[in-house]
Amino acid sequence: MASEVAGRYAEALFQLSKEQDQMEERKEEALVLRDVLKNNPELPVFFRAVRVTDEEKKALIDQVFESFLPETKNFLKLLVDKDRMYVLDEILMEFIRLANIELGIETATVASARPLDETQMKRIREALEKKTGHKIQLENKIDKSLIAGIKVTTGNSVTDVTVAHQIEGMKEALLKGGNA
Repeated sequence: MASEVAGRYAEALFQLSKEQDQMEERKEEALVLRDVLKNNPELPVFFRAVRVTDEEKKALIDQVFESFLPETKNFLKLLVDKDRMYVLDEILMEFIRLANIELGIETATVASARPLDETQMKRIREALEKKTGHKIQLENKIDKSLIAGIKVTTGNSVTDVTVAHQIEGMKEALLKGGNA
């Protein structure tokens, strides 16, 4: 659940995107921005640095996010002005959640022992879309505790086709005296 501050800013960005009919573009920018922040841990530190002026922070926004929509860059600059960059990731997560609801997209996580390739992810996405009737945004998370197989989580639904789950099922059947 987003904090009150992050929720207000995410809602404002969501409403702006809706009014300007730019939900998909702005969501894509939010995903790129989260990725940039995740892969460049020095950026959040830079934006929180008190010795760096707001003008320097805004100049960096213009430089690094040059291809973004003007309103998105202005939104980031507003966060600098209001000293709210510390909640940027939380704002982006909440905005993406709201955008997904608006766009009819469900998120799903596929846990696997190793990274899945594009073909595997596509097959899983297509199966989930057929099953749910919704467009699916799929994320692959690596779980070294899994021996093999995958565990798919969509909303409140979990489909576990891992070897560990199968072994557990056999163990329970044997303990109950049944056939494994």
